[in-house]
Amino acid sequence: MNVPLRMSNKLLLRNVILTLWVCCAHGQGRTCDFPEIKHGSIYNENKYKKIFPADVGKYFYYTCDHSFVTPSQSLWTRINCTERGWSPAPKCLRQCFFPWVENGQSTSSGQTHQEGDVVHIVCDTGYSLPNGQSNIACGEGGWSSPPECRRVYPQGRCGPPPPVDNGDTTSFPLSQYPPGSAVEYRCQAYYVLQGERHIVCRNGEWSEPPKCLDPCVISEEMMKQHNIQLKWRDDKKIYTRTDDTIEFMCKHGYRPRTPNHTFRTTCQKGILVYPHCE
Repeated sequence: MNVPLRMSNKLLLRNVILTLWVCCAHGQGRTCDFPEIKHGSIYNENKYKKIFPADVGKYFYYTCDHSFVTPSQSLWTRINCTERGWSPAPKCLRQCFFPWVENGQSTSSGQTHQEGDVVHIVCDTGYSLPNGQSNIACGEGGWSSPPECRRVYPQGRCGPPPPVDNGDTTSFPLSQYPPGSAVEYRCQAYYVLQGERHIVCRNGEWSEPPKCLDPCVISEEMMKQHNIQLKWRDDKKIYTRTDDTIEFMCKHGYRPRTPNHTFRTTCQKGILVYPHCE
């Protein structure tokens, strides 16, 4: 074989190797981070989360929480790791069910809408949506306002004050209130009032009413499950208000299984985290 031909073959071989190297190197180092899906999760998330970042070409399936749906509306939707990231981008959209309209009508009654949809409502004579609107929108948190038409009172008057769960007004409610009127709320025993105690009628609308926060119920059964008892009293069942602090101790013959600080716990909106002894 002559020298020029041999040199030509070497150059050709070098170019082929260089091309193969570039092809193989293309995409190396490109990975996809764990997909943080708001209102959703990938299949068997706890098992697969530790393998991330994922290589290009890998794929996973994700689903959405209750009241949310994927853009394809499938129970499980596939996402692929590409050089540009996850495709399609995982997303969960809110679903809003539209019931019948109280004191009004809409062609959307009985239908389910997705986040971003706008629904037109026609109220009966003498009724209106809040702030004189004619449309409501489905957003991440649900409908922008309740799909109900409220009675319009003349000259900025307000109707009866809104109800509050586990609470009531301190005075007998009237059918109408003139502008500037104030109403006071109180909660039932052991419920804690959160927010403004008084609401005011302005421009035909009441200001935001307060909430009555749930108490915590400490029962003998729950203490028995955790092998604990109250530290400073012998009651078998007590009610405690939100933000109240309760102290426990292990029953005779048991020792703490949870840290010491857990034996002094606080009631939070009806939820109490119990310590445990064994």
